Amino acid sequence: MSDVTAMDDLRRRFEPLLRRVFHLYWRFARGMTLGVRGVVLDADNRVFLVKHSYISGWHLPGGGVEVGETFLQALTRELAEEGRIEVVGEAALHGVFLNSHVSRRDHVAVFVVRQFRQDRLPEPNREIIACGFHAVDRLPEGTTNGTRLRIKEVLAGTAPMATWR
Repeated sequence: MSDVTAMDDLRRRFEPLLRRVFHLYWRFARGMTLGVRGVVLDADNRVFLVKHSYISGWHLPGGGVEVGETFLQALTRELAEEGRIEVVGEAALHGVFLNSHVSRRDHVAVFVVRQFRQDRLPEPNREIIACGFHAVDRLPEGTTNGTRLRIKEVLAGTAPMATWR
């Protein structure tokens, strides 16, 4: 057996363990948080926004991506939780943004959702104190700058900027 073959064999045997060790290291050395938000637009191009109890302003619905969850799974879960919105068509990725307002390690994927079902608005609760669809030219006072920028990019068809702002 050649040295190269022996090394390949050794690598294959220990690769699962090494992968776990590296991921544990990266979790602490390079830990990132991942989030997802949805620009949900109805037939009249009104956008769905939420107002949280724990942070000021109006925001696109969304939240954190849990361990073992894809961006789309997180988006589906968050839209159901925050707006009783069921995605029934394809959610298109608009962009991935560095959200340095939260942390230099926070990244947010934004999807555009145009095909959905919503039987009714959810009742206010401990997390979401208000929500609803709003005309984009009359967004509620307190709509965050990042939210306004994402809506503008989506509707104008412009390329997303790299940071949330």
